[in-house]
Amino acid sequence: MKIYSWNVNGIRAAERKGFIEWLQKENPDIICIQETKAQEEQLSDKLLNIGEYKSYFMSAEKKGYSGVAIYTKIKPNNIYNLGIEEFDNEGRVIIAEFNNFILLNAYFPNSQEKGKRIDYKIAFCDAILDYANNLVKKGKNILICGDYNIAHKEIDLARPKQNEENPGYLPAEREWMTKYLSNGYIDIFRHFYPNTIKYSWWSYRARARENNVGWRIDYFTCNKDFINNIKSTDILTEIEGSDHCPLFIEII
Repeated sequence: MKIYSWNVNGIRAAERKGFIEWLQKENPDIICIQETKAQEEQLSDKLLNIGEYKSYFMSAEKKGYSGVAIYTKIKPNNIYNLGIEEFDNEGRVIIAEFNNFILLNAYFPNSQEKGKRIDYKIAFCDAILDYANNLVKKGKNILICGDYNIAHKEIDLARPKQNEENPGYLPAEREWMTKYLSNGYIDIFRHFYPNTIKYSWWSYRARARENNVGWRIDYFTCNKDFINNIKSTDILTEIEGSDHCPLFIEII
């Protein structure tokens, strides 16, 4: 089974850039989308009904903002959101229950310039950790994918020194990521590739993508007991259509 994750920076814009054709060619079993920037009623029938895929959306109350979605060929046992109003109102999370694992697709908040939303960001992060811990205590396996908006360590961004006071690399964000992983969760890409430099996001400014001045802020993570079920992973840096690129895992 292959599961993809991609912040498309607007699903209607992605449709115009060939998202449907790319998805049909790539043919994952499940794809998790972040930053849809749309309500379902704003989407075309083609986008809602892509081949064998069933689509599920959790949108923000504010139009043109945030939002997450899942396209899946495998029928989930259940679909729901986080159940916390301040995060669900922004369309931050969609959760799908499958037989062997629970898939949580998240668009983590941006802490913004000078850490304007850092308290909201860390509250969201802690809510995700609490949710995951509760599931693991019940003997469940959990995959958490999406745009975390955090570059964890120096290897995860091209210019760490210049970005120490910038959103996505603030000390509080990096400390939370360390805390999260120390609670028994695995950064799947880093597990397979401990020393590989690959990024998943590039600014639209200053030809950043052309020069590979990027950040790795998109992740698949899982509880430690599930890591042996992961066969492979990669970050598909060659795929364009957004300021982020897709990533995937393959499950045995």
